[in-house]
Formats: sequence, C-alpha cells, structure tokens
Amino acid sequence: MDLDRIVSILSTLVAFDTTSRNSNLAIIDWIESYLTPRGFRCERIYDATGTKANLLASIGPEDVPGYVLSGHTDVVPVDDQVWTSDPFVLRADGGRLYGRGACDMKGFLAVCLAAADAMAEKPLAAPLHLAFSYDEEVGCVGARGLVERLAERAVRPQACFVGEPSGMGVVIGHKGKRSVQARVRGLTCHSSLAPEGVNAVHYGALVVAEIQRIADELAESGARDALYDVPFTTGHVGVMRGGTALNIVPDSCEIVFEFRAVGADDPDALVARVVEHARTRLEPRMHAVDPATGIDFETYAGFPGLDTPPDAPVVTLAKTLAARNEHSKVAYGTEAGLFSEIAGIPTVIIGPGSIEQAHKADEWIETAQLETCARFVARIVERARG
Repeated sequence: MDLDRIVSILSTLVAFDTTSRNSNLAIIDWIESYLTPRGFRCERIYDATGTKANLLASIGPEDVPGYVLSGHTDVVPVDDQVWTSDPFVLRADGGRLYGRGACDMKGFLAVCLAAADAMAEKPLAAPLHLAFSYDEEVGCVGARGLVERLAERAVRPQACFVGEPSGMGVVIGHKGKRSVQARVRGLTCHSSLAPEGVNAVHYGALVVAEIQRIADELAESGARDALYDVPFTTGHVGVMRGGTALNIVPDSCEIVFEFRAVGADDPDALVARVVEHARTRLEPRMHAVDPATGIDFETYAGFPGLDTPPDAPVVTLAKTLAARNEHSKVAYGTEAGLFSEIAGIPTVIIGPGSIEQAHKADEWIETAQLETCARFVARIVERARG
C-alpha cells in the first residue's frame, strides 16, 4: 500500500473539522463519494437531528460472514490548546504527521480508505465492512445505531477490528463506563436563615462523598484485573457547580460523575448504589424541610466493556495478521464493547499510533505506524479473498 496515498487521504480527512459538537456530514459525503465508485455498498445511519451520520460501507458477498474495520470520524476540540501549526492542516516533520485526529483516529481511517482499491481489485470470498461512526468522543453515541444495524442482518460478520490507537498491539479488553449527571433541587433563602432552606451544594457534596466512598471501597477490596494499568473499577467526579453568592443558600447544584468498571463489576449497579443512597439517606432530610426538593439522576452516556477471551479465534487471527504474540487491555473506552455485546461479533482493538498522543496539542502519528497498519489491513484483504 502506497504511503503517499495514505498521507494524501489523511490530509483530506484532517481538513474536515469534525469536532464532536459539529456535523460530520461533510466528511461522510467525501468518504461515500470515494467508496461508491469502487463498488462499495454504502448505507447511512443518521442521528435524530439528521445532522450526523454513521457510514456502513460493504464490499463482497452478502451471504457469508466477513470482517469489520471500525473507526470514528469525530475528534476532540482544540479549544484553549496551543498548537505549533494549524490543527486542521496536516503537517509532516521528522517521520511524524501532525494534526487533530491524525492519531485518534483518522490515521486508521486513511489506511482503510487507501486499501479500498485493493479490496475492489479482485472478487472477495468474504465481505469487508468499513464502519465509520459519529460522536465516539462523547460516549460512543453514534456507534450504537451502526452496531444495531449490523445485528439485524441475517449474516453477521465473524470478526471486528476497532482501529483505536494501540501501537498496533492486540487489545482484548477495556473497561465499561457510565456517565451520569445529578441535579440537586434545593430551597433558597438568606444564609442567615440557612436551616430554613435546603442547601443544594451541601447535599451535592454528600453525593460526591458517597461516590468517593464507593471508589475507595473498590480500590481497597474490589475485583482486580492485572492486565489493566489501573486494575480495579474507578469512580470519578468531573464537574460540580452550584451557588451564586455567599449570603444565599443555593437551590441548585449539578454534578457529573462516572464509573469505569472492570469486567467483574457492573457499572449500572454502582450507579444504583449512589441513587439508593440519595433516596434513602439524603432526600428524607431534604423533604423534611420542603417536599419539592430532591435529587435527579440521568445516565446520559456509556458503553459496555470489552472482555474478549485471550484464546478466542479473533485474538489468534489478529495476532497472526499483526505478527504479534502478546495481548493487553486498555483504560480508554471504545465501541468495541458494543460490537461484542449487542451484535455478538468477536472483537479486538488494534490500530496505529499511541493513545499518549491523542487529544493533545500537536497531536501526531508516526508514518511507520501507518505503514505497519497498512500491512495488517492488506493481510485482512488477502484473507477475505480466501
């Protein structure tokens, strides 16, 4: 596979500002116009607003199981980051390619697209599916609809390779995640009469304390998985805001928190423990002052964990195609768990670049990593030819 071709495509992809807050339809238009003349059957799965879409592009027979190459089109913001050069103009320097999304994960998309001619060159015995999603960076939102569409098919793929940055190592697991927003409804009054109000910030702090108590319990005596850098389930509060002035008892407080769970733990059950604490220990005290007060919880994002057995055929296949013997698990989340849990497709993560370079100013990927990925994808194509 021609490196110059990969770099050219990557330059085009980086030029689309697909920050998750934006529509991704322009990049989907370009990818679809690139694949359709090469014989790919392209299907879009839109979000509720019609301003974002997944693209499922398939080539080869429809009556036998094939292989999925999965990646996301969105990127994280560049706001408040200091870049050496324009983040949406690919820059080459010293064997590295700089640009927003170059590593996470438009480099993988560029390799897949550069392989499209090879995929179309000769008849395939098994189909190949390019699954490109939206809003992965805000909780794998788009991929769910794409995976559900694959799950509806009479013949499902036999394996999925998610191209998140892994240094082209074979990753067999990541933690499951639940992202939750809690809104505390208090009763305001002058701070000199504080007992007559319901301080939303105080009760919010008690919710935070319970999350930390559970997190401490998990760290001290919870389930362990030694393949993770952090080998236990974690709880984390990322946002807490409320109050307007010192002499006013605040009537609202917002908390945003998460649990990231190893395979032995259920993140939904952990969220339920926080909710149960609020319902049984906190709200009765609030209601004693004003029944209209309370705490509302909303799980607004999340994804299942990935826990593919080390001896699964998809792991052996990935190691063979990548010429690697080892496997690992990663702390970051991906759509891989959705493919495995919803569609029942055996899945691993393997992609070019290092997650250490993702989301940062001057994000970069080594050209050598793109070449290694290109060889991996070329071997998938050969296998699909039978």
